[in-house]
Amino acid sequence: MAWIGPGNADEVTVPDIVGLTVGQAREVAREAGPVITAGDPDGPPVRALTWPGARVNTAQDPAPGSRVRRRGSLVVAFRELPGGRAGLRP
Repeated sequence: MAWIGPGNADEVTVPDIVGLTVGQAREVAREAGPVITAGDPDGPPVRALTWPGARVNTAQDPAPGSRVRRRGSLVVAFRELPGGRAGLRP
């Protein structure tokens, strides 16, 4: 279950980050309002799971267009890119 954000925060629209590298997705999410997190709230943070190398987001929850509170969780799934090089959306 994702954290929905502070109770007094404004609601924001969840961006579409599937297909972006984790770094690109982090920037897009930061500008939109939610915070990228790993699926396991007790596990390591996304940065620890994705460093070193380049990984691309393959799924997200909640879905693009959903509404969450600013600083609420945007849970991502990702895979390593072949050769570990960052790329753009296909």
